[in-house]
Amino acid sequence: MATQPPANLPLFYKNLTPLSSQLHAKFTSRSSDKAPYFANTHAVPLTVDEFILAQRFFPIVFSVGDDPVPLGLFGLNEGVNVYVDEEGKLKQEMYVPAYVRRYPWMLAKLRPDSDELSLCFDPDSDLVAEQEEGLALFDGDKPSEATRQILSFCEDFERAAQRTNAFVREVKEMELLMEGEVSIQLNEGDQPYIYRGFQMVNEEKLRELRGDTLRKINQSGLLGFIYAHLFSLNHVRELFGKQLALGKIPGREAPAPAPANA
Repeated sequence: MATQPPANLPLFYKNLTPLSSQLHAKFTSRSSDKAPYFANTHAVPLTVDEFILAQRFFPIVFSVGDDPVPLGLFGLNEGVNVYVDEEGKLKQEMYVPAYVRRYPWMLAKLRPDSDELSLCFDPDSDLVAEQEEGLALFDGDKPSEATRQILSFCEDFERAAQRTNAFVREVKEMELLMEGEVSIQLNEGDQPYIYRGFQMVNEEKLRELRGDTLRKINQSGLLGFIYAHLFSLNHVRELFGKQLALGKIPGREAPAPAPANA
């Protein structure tokens, strides 16, 4: 889940440029209650720090592949997000993932031979531009307070991403992940709607863990995160119902693929 270099842009980002006091001295950053980039996104990366809050509002699953990423699900089909309108404005109370709130900013490596991360933004976003609206990014040639707060948020996100990577590694080492499948039948006798293309924790294997292993992950807090994931799966049928009400159920069998690289 670590930030990718500019050559391999993550979900939402169309371009990436480093913030510069010389090039962006008059730029401002503004906030908005609309996120059009989020409107047609059915799955967004989550950090493990967010599991406890997120599980109250939407399902948490893991992407497929050798390097799974925790994902918040906002629709069961690609391109469907039932929590926001066409402009990306929330239709109900919901926890908004840090990944969504971070855009258009991120920390990225500018040189492949260096581990140094620089504060960058997507210049295609209208949230950062040379405009009167918003908070100034520079005070003379020094970063403004707004920029320092943005940098702090992005640094916190990177640290949370590292903790998430460690969490996923431990879950994989315990061989707890399995291929997920959701089957939803509207009426008795009807052919069910089937959703695949994700991973989830195998509850049977979780119950069979040795006592010392179980005690270790309980003391480290990992067990709480695992159960937050499992509890969140109760939202799948609710998510299906919202999607059905919107007329956005395309077929009887539809995968829920992972989003673009995160």
